[in-house]
Amino acid sequence: PSPGARAKRYPERTCVACRTSRQKRELLRIVRSPDGRMEIDESGRAPGRGAYLCADGGCWQTALERNALGRALQAPVPAELRARLEAGPAVAERTASPSASIAAMTKET
Repeated sequence: PSPGARAKRYPERTCVACRTSRQKRELLRIVRSPDGRMEIDESGRAPGRGAYLCADGGCWQTALERNALGRALQAPVPAELRARLEAGPAVAERTASPSASIAAMTKET
């Protein structure tokens, strides 16, 4: 690298549960869309108000216990999303996208 070249900077976000700052791609984004739906945002680019959680399930539990997600998103967390987060990271990844689960079902038949 040339002497004038700058190191590449990555966007950082803070986990609403443990308040640790990490690179955006290392965190899970929960979004409240403009129409009021709350869901896991796999792309990290969905429109709406977002809150970030570490990929570790401990932060998910802490965020739910402290109502950190509800505060950050300025709305109560729906029961369905709460259940997915309480179940942990492995379950949330499998159920994150309805279209992915539909695609998986159609492949099985």
